Amino acid sequence: MFQRKVIQHLTEWKNTPKHRALLLNGARQVGKTTAVRMFAAQNYKNFVEVNFLKTPAAKGAFDGALDTRSIILGLSAMGLGPFVEGETLVFFDEIQECPNARTAIKFLVEEAKYDYIESGSLLGINYKDIPSYPVGFEEEIVVFPFDFEEFLWAVGTDMEVVALIKDCFVNKKTVPAAIHEQISRLWRQYLVVGGMPDVVRTFVENDDYNKVVKAQRSIINTYRADIAKYAGSDRIIARRILDAIPSELGKQDKRFVLANLEKGASRRKYENPTQWIVDAGLAYYSFNTKTFELPFEATVNHSLFKLYLVDTGLMSSMLLRNIQLQVMNGEIGVNEGALVENHVACALASKGLPLNYYDRKSRQELDFVISNNGKIDVIEVKSGTDYHSHASLDGAIKSFADIIGQSIVLAPCNIEQKGMVTYYPLYMSFLLY
Repeated sequence: MFQRKVIQHLTEWKNTPKHRALLLNGARQVGKTTAVRMFAAQNYKNFVEVNFLKTPAAKGAFDGALDTRSIILGLSAMGLGPFVEGETLVFFDEIQECPNARTAIKFLVEEAKYDYIESGSLLGINYKDIPSYPVGFEEEIVVFPFDFEEFLWAVGTDMEVVALIKDCFVNKKTVPAAIHEQISRLWRQYLVVGGMPDVVRTFVENDDYNKVVKAQRSIINTYRADIAKYAGSDRIIARRILDAIPSELGKQDKRFVLANLEKGASRRKYENPTQWIVDAGLAYYSFNTKTFELPFEATVNHSLFKLYLVDTGLMSSMLLRNIQLQVMNGEIGVNEGALVENHVACALASKGLPLNYYDRKSRQELDFVISNNGKIDVIEVKSGTDYHSHASLDGAIKSFADIIGQSIVLAPCNIEQKGMVTYYPLYMSFLLY
C-alpha cells in the first residue's frame, strides 16, 4: 500500500481527547477506504467495516432504536465484530445509502464506546435526505488524490531527494541540475498519470500505458454513473458540464462559457447542476474578481468562472486522447497550458484555499490571486519557455505593490529571483502554502 498524508490527519484525530466521529469527504476513488483500512491496521485491535452499498442488509440495524446497544446488537447479529470497548474502530462506508446511520452518529458518539469514521460518495452525502444531521458530533477531513510528493513516494523516489527539493524551496536555492531534470521528468509523468490511487498503482505495476488510460476512463465512467444516480432531473446537464471541463479549460482564456454548451444557456439553468459537480468533489470553481482588493468575497463575479477537474490525470485522459506519452516525454505542448494550470489549481485547492482569478476587461489577467495574511499573493502559471514575459503580473506589481504579498511564477524552470518575482519549477506547486 502507498504512503498517504491523510494517515497523519487520522492519527491526530484519534489522539484528540473526546474526539467526535470523523467524516471523510472527497471525490470517489481518491483512496478514502484504503486509507481507513491502513490506519485501522496500525492503530486498533478490532476493525469493523460496514459498507452499506455492498451489504444493504446492514441498514436494518438502524431501522429501530438508534442507541449504541441496539445498533451494535444488530450489526453483530450479521456476524460483524468483535466490538471491544476502547479498542474498536467502526467504519461506515457508503454512508449515503443509509441516512439513519448518519443520524445515529450523534448517539453513538455521545456514548463513546467505540471510534467511528464515515465515508461515501459526496453526491450522496450532500444531497441524501437525512432525518437529523449530527451537528457538533462530526468533524471533517477532505481527502484528495495523491499530490506530487505522494506520487514521488509511490514511484520510489529517495526521501533525501524530496527533502532537498523542500529545502531549496524554503531557502530559494537553485535545485542541482541532475535532480532538477530527474524531478521534472517525474512531474511530467504525474501530469498525465495524475493522483488517483488506482491509476498510480496501475502505472507503477505495469509497463503498458494503455492500462493506465483504461483505469482513468473507468473512474470517469464511475463519476458519470454517480451523476446519473444522484443528480435527479439535473443529471443530463451535470454530465454535460463534467464532460466540457477539459475543452473549456483548453481555450485561450480558459473561462467556462455556458453558451459553448448550449446556445442561449442561462446561469440560472446551469447553476444547480454545476454546483452538483463541485459539491461532488469532481471540480473546483475559480471565480473572477475585477477589483484588486480584499476580501474577494465582496467583489467576486459568480457569473464568470473557470472549472478545474479534481485530477489532472483524468483531465489528460479526456483532453489529450492518445498523445499522453508525447506530453510525458516533453515532445509536444498541445493543450499543455490547460493541464498545467489545472495541476496548480488542484495543488492550491488541496490546501483548502478558495480559488480566484483576476481579469480586468481582458486587458490584465492573473491566473490565481490568493488571500494570505491581509495581502494578495499573485500566482502566474507558464507552460512554455517564455516565462520571463508576464505583462499582467508586471502591471499588477506596478499598480498594487502595497497590497501584493508574493509574486510567483510557476514554470518549466529552476528557482530564481528577479526583483519582486520568484520563479519556481512547476513541480514545486505542492509546496505552496
